[in-house]
Amino acid sequence: MTLDNNPEIKAPEKDSLKRGNAQEQSVFSKSTIVAIIGIAVVIVILLAAGFTQTMPSQGTVIPAPTCAEKTLTYVNNNLVSPGTSASLTSITENRGIYEMQISYGGRDMMIFTTRDCSSLFTSRIDMTGTTGSRTAPTQTAAPPIKTERPVVDLYVMAFCPGGTYAGNVMKPVAALLGSKADIRVRYLTTSTGTTVASVQSLHGMSEVKEDLHQICILKKNPEKFWEYLGKFNDACYPQYQNAALLNACRVNVTMAVGIDLKNIDTCASGKEGLDLLRADEALSYKDGASSSPTLVINGQEYRGTRTPDAYKQAICDRFVTPPAECSTILPPLSGTAVSGVCG
Repeated sequence: MTLDNNPEIKAPEKDSLKRGNAQEQSVFSKSTIVAIIGIAVVIVILLAAGFTQTMPSQGTVIPAPTCAEKTLTYVNNNLVSPGTSASLTSITENRGIYEMQISYGGRDMMIFTTRDCSSLFTSRIDMTGTTGSRTAPTQTAAPPIKTERPVVDLYVMAFCPGGTYAGNVMKPVAALLGSKADIRVRYLTTSTGTTVASVQSLHGMSEVKEDLHQICILKKNPEKFWEYLGKFNDACYPQYQNAALLNACRVNVTMAVGIDLKNIDTCASGKEGLDLLRADEALSYKDGASSSPTLVINGQEYRGTRTPDAYKQAICDRFVTPPAECSTILPPLSGTAVSGVCG
């Protein structure tokens, strides 16, 4: 996964993109730990090989449970943040290599070791099917699942640059196809208790509060949601690191689009808003959505470009009978496109 290509992101934030972590520098993201492990592996291999181009040879075979314990000890002592740890999910032997599935920070990942437990790898390349060509094998995408009324879920975090941009991209698509497809925004958070204070999100509690604000508007005033989202992203999102300016902007935008602020605040601060976020959390696990933005259409993740017309076409491709609106060409957003994800 990649960081958003956005100059406004500060370095500490880039180093700590991790879903469900209110303290952005307290644990590493999946991509960070993989990168660190990869660096460590290079060092280990170079030392073991005497800086030659030969692979380290395997010595005495170490039993799988013993190797798993040794590997976890090394990972937890050298490669994770203080106060955190990885745990073993499973270990199997496959073609002379131990494959270990470990869990770290609520995420699963695969690591590999030689059977003498001397070398650690983060990926395994199967060369048995290669032909000597540098061209990667073609991967056939699954055919689109078509329905009469496609279900479109855009998973975001309110203060993720890529997620914010994706929301702006989806706004004209919702205006065009909103009466023909079920298009909505969902929010990526992790709840650990029964109060709003127990909800965690990548960019801290201010993001949780905005997620709650937006999800309550979606519930209470769905006809106003996209107008609010567009105005908030344009005017308020740039202020997200200043709590006073952010709150004042949120209040102004909410009232400017004709939404009852008190009604939304009641929802966002109580059980109703928390239940709505938990419902989105449950669906995110079902859909396998862990990064912002993730677009899922009829249960299939979209991996194309982020433009209004690309989003429109992806949805139109999943109609049994595409409506006439699908012939409309949506122009790209003005300004610089934002790529990458938070997660």
